[in-house]
Amino acid sequence: MTKRPIFASLLLLSSALVAPAALAQDAAGEPAADAPAPAETPADDAAADDEQSDVSIPGGADQEIVVTGRYTPNVVRATPEVVSVLSSADIARTGEGDISGSLQRVTGLSVVGGGFVYVRGLGDRYSLALLNGSPLPSPEPLKRVVPLDIFPSNVIDSTLVQKSYSANFPGEFGGGVINLTTKAIPRESFLTLSGGIGWDSETTNELGYTYYGSDSDWTGFDDGTRDVPNLLKAAFASGKPILEGADFTQDQLEAIQMELVNAPTTLLQQNNHIPVNWSAGITGGTNIALADGELGIIATAGISNKWRTRDTLQQSSVEQDLSGDPQTSYNRVVTDNRVVVNGLLGFGLEIGEHKLRWTNLYIRDTLKQARLALGTDANQVGRDIMKQDTAWYERQLINTQFVGEFHFDRLKLDLRGAYANSQREAPYERGFTYVRTNLPTEQDPTGDKFVNDLGGNRGDATIAFSDLNEDLWSGGVDLTYEIAPRISATIGYAYSDTQRTSIRRAFQFRASGLPVAVTQLRPDYLLSDATIQLYDITLVETSAQDGTAAFEAALKTHAGYAQLQAELVSGVNINAGVRYEDGKQTVDPVDLFGTGGGAITSTNLNNDYWLPAVTLTWELAPDMQLRLNGSKTIARPQFRELVAQIYTDPDSNRNFRGNPSLTDSELWNAELRYEWYFGKDQRLTAAGFYKSIDRPIEAYTSLTDSIGNTSYANAPKATLYGGEIELQKYFALDSLSDSPFWASRRLVLIGNYTFTKSEIKVGADDTTVINGVVQDASNFFFDGAPLTGQSDHLVNFQLGLEDQDKLSQQTLLITYASPRVTSRGPSGQPDIREKPGIQIDFVARQGINLLNKEIELKFEARNLTGRTYKELQEFGDNRIYFNRYKLGRTFSLSASLKF
Repeated sequence: MTKRPIFASLLLLSSALVAPAALAQDAAGEPAADAPAPAETPADDAAADDEQSDVSIPGGADQEIVVTGRYTPNVVRATPEVVSVLSSADIARTGEGDISGSLQRVTGLSVVGGGFVYVRGLGDRYSLALLNGSPLPSPEPLKRVVPLDIFPSNVIDSTLVQKSYSANFPGEFGGGVINLTTKAIPRESFLTLSGGIGWDSETTNELGYTYYGSDSDWTGFDDGTRDVPNLLKAAFASGKPILEGADFTQDQLEAIQMELVNAPTTLLQQNNHIPVNWSAGITGGTNIALADGELGIIATAGISNKWRTRDTLQQSSVEQDLSGDPQTSYNRVVTDNRVVVNGLLGFGLEIGEHKLRWTNLYIRDTLKQARLALGTDANQVGRDIMKQDTAWYERQLINTQFVGEFHFDRLKLDLRGAYANSQREAPYERGFTYVRTNLPTEQDPTGDKFVNDLGGNRGDATIAFSDLNEDLWSGGVDLTYEIAPRISATIGYAYSDTQRTSIRRAFQFRASGLPVAVTQLRPDYLLSDATIQLYDITLVETSAQDGTAAFEAALKTHAGYAQLQAELVSGVNINAGVRYEDGKQTVDPVDLFGTGGGAITSTNLNNDYWLPAVTLTWELAPDMQLRLNGSKTIARPQFRELVAQIYTDPDSNRNFRGNPSLTDSELWNAELRYEWYFGKDQRLTAAGFYKSIDRPIEAYTSLTDSIGNTSYANAPKATLYGGEIELQKYFALDSLSDSPFWASRRLVLIGNYTFTKSEIKVGADDTTVINGVVQDASNFFFDGAPLTGQSDHLVNFQLGLEDQDKLSQQTLLITYASPRVTSRGPSGQPDIREKPGIQIDFVARQGINLLNKEIELKFEARNLTGRTYKELQEFGDNRIYFNRYKLGRTFSLSASLKF
C-alpha cells in the first residue's frame, strides 16, 4: 500500500506523456491548433507499425493499472504515396482566412485567381478537390473544379495533398488530389466566439464605387429586390426571344422594362470612405459518452464582409509586335464587396472499432461589384469612352455526406455517400457605355459631355440574368482484407453523377432619335419609366447572337479498382493497383427559341480507361526512405469549355467561349523521391518528377472587334519535368539565455522550392480541331512554349518563433512565383503572362488567460512590399497590359474566446 503514491505519480506522468498526443491529434495525425507544439524528440517514427501500446503498472497485491495510449504515426511518412499534410496547426500558423491561402504554402502548389490550385505548374483542370473523400460540384461557369477560396479555414480540420496517383482515387488526377477534412468529433465540450476587423491600404477609407442594391446586401442575401419580375419571368417561360415582332408588342416590351428594378441596381455611387473589413464566427461542440462508444456533435457558423478596390489598366493590341498605341486602353476602377456566410453541422459516432460520420456543410459566397472605366478604342478615333457596370454574383454550395468505417478483425469496410448542390445566380448584370466626341457641337459647344444614344454609335445599355445549377451524387465502397501481417488487398467501386444546367438571358436597350439632352442623362434617368414610354425605348434579346443561351451538361462515371499493399522484403514496400474507369460526358446546348437548327453543336465523350499505378518505398535507414512512383491518369474538358456560349469573367473583364471539339487528355507520370525524417515533425525531402501529356487542353486568345476572347483547344502533346525540395526544422532556443522567456521557445524554419519546366510539342503536320474544323496546330501553339499556368520557380519560406508550452507564435511568410502564361497570344502575338512576384506576410498569434477564459489574439500583415499585379504581353520593349493594378497592403486584428 505504501507504494501507491509512487505508482500514482508514475501514472500521472505516463498520462501526461501519452494522452496529449492522443487527444490533440486531428484527422491528419498532427497536433491540433490549440495544443502546445511538441518538444523536439529523436526520430523514432519507425515505430509507426505498432499502432497501440499498453503500459501495465502494478497497483498492489491484488490490483493492476493499465494505461493504453494510441500512437498516430507521421502521416507524411507512413502513407504509401507522396503526400503533403496541412494540419489544423499548420493552417492556424499561416493565419489564412480560407483554405486556398494556406495551400499555397505547400511544396509545388500555387493558387491562381479565384482560389484555383495549380499542382506543380499544371492548371486547375489537373487537380482534384474532395471533401472527406467525396467529390464536390463547382459553382463556377468556367470550371468543373470547386474554387477553394470559398472554404473558410474555420470549417476545415486538415488538408491532405497527394501528388502521386493511386488507383483508389478518380482518374482525373493529373497533378494531384486535395482532400479537405472537416472538423470531427470533439474530445470535450467547448464553445468559441471569434471576431475581427481588417484594413486594406488601397481600399479602406479610400475612393471606391458601389450601388445601393437592397437593404440586406451586407449579409450576402438579397431581400428580393433582384428577383426576376413577373412579366419578364412569364416572357422567359414563353419560349420566344424577347423582342418586338416575336410575339411581343412594343407596349409589352415597355411594360417589361418598367418592371425592372432601376435606380437601386443601376445608379453607381462614389464612396470616398470604403468601410473596414470584418468577420465573426461561433463554433461549438460536445461529446456524449455511450455504453460502448461516444457521440460527438460539432457546429460552426461564420460571416465575413470584405471590400477590395482595384485601379486597373486594361489594354489590347492588334499588332504582332505590340507596336504603336494600344487598340484599346481603359483605366477601370473596380470595387468588390465580398460576403461569405458558412455553416457546418457534423455528427460522429464511434462504437468500438466502428466509426460513422454525417457532415452537413453550407457556404454562400456573394460578390457585389461596381466598375467605372474611362478609355479609348481605336475603332472610335477622337472619342473618350466611359463604361459603368453593376453586378451581383451569388455562389452557393450545400453538401451532405455520410462516411462509415467498419473494422471486423482482419476485414475493413469503408462506405461513403454524398449529395452536393452548387448554384450561381447573377441577376441584374447591368452595363452602360457613354461616348464623348471631344468636339464641340451646337448642343454642346464645349464638346465635353458624355452621351449614350442607346444602340447607335455613341453608347449602349445592357442587362443580363444568369443562373447555374449543378447536382452531384456520389458514392463508393472499399473492402480491405489483411492477407497476412504487412500484406493487405483492397477492392473498391466508386460512382459519381454530375448534372449541370446553365442559362444566360442577355438584353440591349435600344432607341432611335433620342434628343441630345436625353442622351446625357445618368443611367437611372435614361431608363426611367418616363423616357421608356416617351421615346419608345425597346428591349432586344441578344442571348443567342454569340452562341447558345443555355446548355445542359452531365458527367457520369463508374469505376472499379484493386490495390495490393505489401512488404516485398524487409524494408521494401509496394502499393500497386489498377483502376478501370468508364466516363460519359455530354454537353448539349439548349436552343431556347427553336432558331438555332443544326448550327448548335453537342459534345458526347464516352471513353473508358485502364489506369495503373505503382509506388515502391525502400527504407534506406530507420529515418530515411526512397519512393518511386509511376502511373497513368486523365484530364477531361470542363463543361463550360465545351459549349460555344460567350461568358464574361467579372474579375478579368475578359470574354470566354467554348470549343465543342475538345477531347480528353492522357498523362503518364513518374516520380522519384528521397525523404529523411531526422526529428519529430522534422524532415528533408527531395524529388524529381516527369509527365508526358497527350492532347493537353490549352487556352488561347483571339481579338474580335478589339475585344479579347479566350477559347480552348487540344495541343498535340506536352511534357513537364522538374524537381522540388522541402525542409522543416526546429531549433531550441533555451541555450541563448537563462531568461525564462527563451526556456520553452524554439525557432521554426519551413521552406520549399519547386522547379518546373514544360514544353508544348507541335510538329509540322500536327492539327487541332476548333468547332468541328480541323486546323493547323501551329496557328494556335508555338513549339516549345510552356503550358498555361506553369511557373518555372515556386518558393515558400516560413521563419517563426513559437512557444512549446503555450500559444505564442510569430511567423514571417514569403511566397514567390515566377511568371506564368495565362493564355496563348492572339494572331501570332506573344503569350499573355502573369507576374505574381514576391509576397511577404507576417502573422502573430498569442494566447492569454483572462478570468479563467482562453483568449487567442491574432495579428496579420499581408503583402508588406505592396506588390503590383501584372498580366501582360511583351515584345522587346513593347508592353500591353491585359490587367495591372496595385495589391494593397492588408492588416487585420482578430480575437477568439473559448468557453
